[in-house]
Amino acid sequence: MSKYFLIAGEASGDQHAAALIEQIRLRDPEAEMTGFGGDRMVAAGCRLYQDYRKMAFMGFAAVLKNIGQIRRNFRMAEQALIAEKPDVLILIDYPSFNLRMAEFCRKQLSATKIYYYIPPKVWAWKKWRIHRLSRLCDEVLGIFPFEPEFYAKYGYKCTYVGNPTAERIQSTNTIVAADKIAILPGSRLSEVTNCLPRMLEAARRFSECEIVVCAAPGIDKNVYKSSMHDGEKLTHDTYDAVRNARAAIVNSGTATLETALLGCPQVAVYHLALNGLVKVIRPVVQGIMFDIPYFTLVNIIAGKQVIRELLANDFTTDAVAAELQRLLTDKQYKRDMLAEYEHIRSILGSSSASTEAAKIICGH
Repeated sequence: MSKYFLIAGEASGDQHAAALIEQIRLRDPEAEMTGFGGDRMVAAGCRLYQDYRKMAFMGFAAVLKNIGQIRRNFRMAEQALIAEKPDVLILIDYPSFNLRMAEFCRKQLSATKIYYYIPPKVWAWKKWRIHRLSRLCDEVLGIFPFEPEFYAKYGYKCTYVGNPTAERIQSTNTIVAADKIAILPGSRLSEVTNCLPRMLEAARRFSECEIVVCAAPGIDKNVYKSSMHDGEKLTHDTYDAVRNARAAIVNSGTATLETALLGCPQVAVYHLALNGLVKVIRPVVQGIMFDIPYFTLVNIIAGKQVIRELLANDFTTDAVAAELQRLLTDKQYKRDMLAEYEHIRSILGSSSASTEAAKIICGH
């Protein structure tokens, strides 16, 4: 019997870890699963030491406020690893926490194999992390097809196993039941509070369209309702909302790729604190931290601008509304965007990421 310890620090990681657990169990039925994660991992048969809801602190203020809990999480993970002595440690995204756990495990449990499934986006920012990541992990299992080439530039290996988002979204057929605009304001509280009011204000300029706001798990519905008007709908079924929308306003992140794979024209937005300084500091930051010319996964994978990116100072109500107008009225613009979406799907391929990752982790 092999012992596996998995660490996922957010809702998406919980989902991807659960799918991976199911695939590992097919190859190792007696596997013992423990770790940090959420309800989906529990449903897949993993015994949790900590729920990710007590781990997902983002932004300087949130980290400072919860520094005691963060330190307790580190100690708890270290103690759990020593107690379990797993044969395999599987890290899912969540780099600040997981890289520290990889370092601890490498020093204290030399016999444990370490796999990083869905590694940090070192190709986008903090690219110096690639050295630490590759030194600590036995295998890096990437979910973007360009990652192996990026790692190879630095003399390291990364295996592309497929993209779990593309795996989960099988159809790109958009079924437009009515004129709707879908709003995806993000998965974190700070994103919702900073982005949703401007997104709603832009969408309201199109009175012929129903507005559907997509809620993230773990965020109280009143956070959304405080910015919404009567008649605007709140839903937890994001995929259904996007499939049935004529256009979407999407907070940059995995949601832009999901929206593309669902076949919905979109504009991407992103709020940054101290927006006024962005034009001054961005060239410096770009040279030090970033290795790509685009901000959204859709444009990064395509290698060109497919969707409009409204970042920081450019994220204004007028700019979002102008792009929505084009998405809703310019038929050729929409056709070209949807064609690029299909090209992105072909780049990602049809491999099951969880299946391929489980094959590597289980050794067959």
